[in-house]
Amino acid sequence: MRRLDLLAQLERYRPIDALEAQHHQAIVELVGQAPGAFDRDHFAPGHITASCFIVHGDALLLHHHRRLNRWLQMGGHVEGDEDPAAAALREGSEESGLRDLALASDGIFDLDVHLIPAGRGEPEHRHFDVRFLARTATPDAAVIDAAESNELAWVPLAAAESIMNEAASSRVIQKIRSRL
Repeated sequence: MRRLDLLAQLERYRPIDALEAQHHQAIVELVGQAPGAFDRDHFAPGHITASCFIVHGDALLLHHHRRLNRWLQMGGHVEGDEDPAAAALREGSEESGLRDLALASDGIFDLDVHLIPAGRGEPEHRHFDVRFLARTATPDAAVIDAAESNELAWVPLAAAESIMNEAASSRVIQKIRSRL
């Protein structure tokens, strides 16, 4: 059921550039062809993950990821029978301490496929990331999860693009700006 639901969402989703269109196609193929697409130990070529871009006003909550040593949005693995939206909200809440997260847009907000380096006993693989936009009304309630993050910060959108420093993040930030 989860696979069919995600495939239906992906059918309705419209990428905004050529790179996102490639990621869209790759995710459709993975979900449509790989029975283990949601399994964390499905490494060839990878598995579905979910991200949560958390905004308040014109600021984006970022964390400095402990393992990857980069500023990123909240996100992680889909657990059990979760759908990607539920996983994104759970991960966002766990990594930020924010308990009032709510989706700020209907359905998928962005798609990205990125390489994860080998580590923690896992081989190099790809995360087929289904991304969502969420809002909070309690930005001051954000609390760092030291197991996941070195730092947690509300960053103005203008600065977030340079801090994250990648094409996929720039695309998402442009999408966020268009919705403010």
